[in-house]
Amino acid sequence: MDRRTALLGLTGALVAGSPAAASAQTPVTIDRVEGAGRGRRPAILLLHGADGITRRAQYQFAANALAGQGYTVLFPHYFEVTGEQRASFGEIGRKYPVWRGGLASVIESVRKDPAIDASRLAIVGISLGGALALSLAARDGRIGAVVSYFGFLPEDLDGGRPRAPTLILHGSADRIVPVRNAQRIEALLRGRGVPVETQIYPGEGHGFSQAAQLDAATRSVAFLRRHLGA
Repeated sequence: MDRRTALLGLTGALVAGSPAAASAQTPVTIDRVEGAGRGRRPAILLLHGADGITRRAQYQFAANALAGQGYTVLFPHYFEVTGEQRASFGEIGRKYPVWRGGLASVIESVRKDPAIDASRLAIVGISLGGALALSLAARDGRIGAVVSYFGFLPEDLDGGRPRAPTLILHGSADRIVPVRNAQRIEALLRGRGVPVETQIYPGEGHGFSQAAQLDAATRSVAFLRRHLGA
């Protein structure tokens, strides 16, 4: 058995769910992996980066890993709000508030799900998804935890009211989202009294090597267990 499989306890499969309302006009499809166990389960919103769902297999691996820990994992296709599959860097600033608004509506629909414990909801975001996770948590004090994989510093973070414990994972050699973003996010959150854990991986870029991936996954699972339970 692959070491990552043994460590993370992979179970389940990423299955397409029915559209959930992201706004009155635009539905968003949410893929879902049910966690093991009975009763209402804590949930994790898994947010993709600017590549959208083009690397779906990688996100499926992450969703299965988290579901294996007892969480229901929800993977929203939030680019559907703006009608695209990938995001160009030049348009991220303009479309960011629209994606954030769509995801806020997704969260509200998730909270109404009778199989989910609405008091235990976390967000794990990759790159653009990491920034969106930080923005959403700064606006919604009910978010229980945030894990940001090499996410950039969102402009609206300083004006929000972040409270959710946050884990920041970043590579020191990231050329797309320079590591100073992680350092500034950590400083801002600590200044607000938010519990923060940061791991900077020497020599890693925008996307981790196998060894760094394994370490980041292990840290993420431990962090979520501490703040969300399982």
